[in-house]
Amino acid sequence: MTKRALTFPGQGSQAVGMGQDLAQNFAEARAVFEEVDDALQTKLSQIMFEGPDDTLRLTENAQPALMAVSMAVVRVLEAKGVKVGEVADYVAGHSLGEYSALCAAGSLSISDTARLLQTRGRAMQQAVPVGEGAMAAILGLELAEVEDVAEAAKQGGVCDVANDNAPGQVVVSGSASAVERAIELAKAKGAKRALLLPVSAPFHCAMMGPAAEVMEGALANADLVAPVVPIVSNVLATAITDPQEIKRRLVEQVCGKVRWSESMTWLSSEAGVTELAELGTGKVLSGLARRINRDVKAVPLNTADDIEAFVAAL
Repeated sequence: MTKRALTFPGQGSQAVGMGQDLAQNFAEARAVFEEVDDALQTKLSQIMFEGPDDTLRLTENAQPALMAVSMAVVRVLEAKGVKVGEVADYVAGHSLGEYSALCAAGSLSISDTARLLQTRGRAMQQAVPVGEGAMAAILGLELAEVEDVAEAAKQGGVCDVANDNAPGQVVVSGSASAVERAIELAKAKGAKRALLLPVSAPFHCAMMGPAAEVMEGALANADLVAPVVPIVSNVLATAITDPQEIKRRLVEQVCGKVRWSESMTWLSSEAGVTELAELGTGKVLSGLARRINRDVKAVPLNTADDIEAFVAAL
């Protein structure tokens, strides 16, 4: 019997036109987009479908937009008789995708998730003045090597490992000068590539402390129940179900490292998962899955055709 985890993409997967194919083909998808628009009291769906790109890229828009497309896929699957609790043994999401995963697993309503992500996006954006922080992707070095680079690059600033995405693909985050030093140190250490990322704030590092405080308050008031299947926590790289622990780990996640490579390894080696389905925009997580473990099948579900093929194969 197939053991399957559903995964949910994070920021960077957004693109103008996202969700449009689903909206054109399924009333259930349209209903999700309308619910998110109503919750946020803004025409987010119009920004998703038509842009402009720089407005969609704003963290407070990109985060709920990515969740909306993920939940559109979930609702379409449900309409076809495919329920998360029956088709999945686990859920996991990359950074903001953790909120999408919780929503898919019934822990949060769509409206509450949209509002939490808008709050999270704004708080992360406002935590650090524009230009003071940066993030960089380091390709071709192992995690321990990048940790050494980050430590050496600090020199009184902040430079933390933000995302451990896959073997040889690690992201650092922190103060702009420290991240630029990390790029040079990584190149000197033999990195294949080390480049600044086009982001508006230094996510998942110590500079996000003010955003973590905001999310602690927002999550304290959130109506969050136990998920129908365990969620693999970004900061633990193992599965949890207790609502209070989930809230605590979501707060830690704002400043903490996204342990994606470890999370996917845990799913395959400890939990026996053999198939991953990526629900939402893009194919980033499916690509990472192949880099982490080629024996695990990974399928993206973001178009009507993807969904039909997935349902037919069950």
